[in-house]
Amino acid sequence: MPAIQTDGLTRRFGDLVAVDALNLSVNEGEVFGFLGPNGAGKSTTINVLLGFLQPSEGTATVLGHDAASESRQVRERTGLLPEGFELYENLTGREHVVSAIETKGASDDPDELVDRVGLDPEAARRRAGGYSKGMTQRLALAIALVGDPDLLILDEPSSGLDPKGAKLLRQIVREEADRGATVFFSSHILGQVEQVCDRVGIMHEGEMVAVDTIENLRDQMGTESTVEVEVASVPSTDSIAAVDGVRDVTTSPHKLEITCTQPTAKMPALRAVDDATEVRDVSIEDASLEALFEQYTENGGAPATEADAPQEVAAATGGDAA
Repeated sequence: MPAIQTDGLTRRFGDLVAVDALNLSVNEGEVFGFLGPNGAGKSTTINVLLGFLQPSEGTATVLGHDAASESRQVRERTGLLPEGFELYENLTGREHVVSAIETKGASDDPDELVDRVGLDPEAARRRAGGYSKGMTQRLALAIALVGDPDLLILDEPSSGLDPKGAKLLRQIVREEADRGATVFFSSHILGQVEQVCDRVGIMHEGEMVAVDTIENLRDQMGTESTVEVEVASVPSTDSIAAVDGVRDVTTSPHKLEITCTQPTAKMPALRAVDDATEVRDVSIEDASLEALFEQYTENGGAPATEADAPQEVAAATGGDAA
């Protein structure tokens, strides 16, 4: 059973179609990046999935429950880290976690949760009114983890985190997926998404325009790759440039830089270099997720990558317009 499945999910606000006939299926245990510019429909999607909004048309099933009629059952099994998480200023951080444990009827150790997210124990015993953005995010993550939820929705979870905190966040996400939880991960820090997500879905103007692994999206968009090869001596580049899919070869002392327009060109190009000289080191730079995101959204979107199959997406709360 998929963790999330929708059929023709549509949500309108008057004449505005915020989510347009969305068919999606998200596998259990998957870390899925949910991307899109402001106004793409991300907030509306997740609000429907959690039962905060009713669909105008279509259905949504989350963890085996109808999102419209069984929203309480859905939320009981979901951990949510919303963007713009607001604290109770007069409660300590630890008291926030204890309250979440009591609300869910869970048996977690609050101190263990605080420690897991890297919140300083002394800070956890202070009133939360003076917390920094990073401390607030750590506390919000601890609350989301209460009760070992089957579904985690993380919206801009790395906001305000320093590099150490962002690394810990990625570790926790993978640990949750390893125990079988499904993770929806929405972030504008696309490098973070690229490091942690199994697949991504890109929303544009209420529709899903792409859904796949990042590597497959690169292949389908025909993005260029750059292969840098450190060599003992620079050979003639004729045989390398003749490889189908190689657009350009530039040289510098002991280095070749090969621009490939097709993913299948990288290995033949490397073999051509190896036939001509001694290869000492190789590095490959593929198109970033940022570049793919721009192609799918700034150019008016593109057809979904699995046109004949249910679309797969992770939804997360965010600041998009209705």
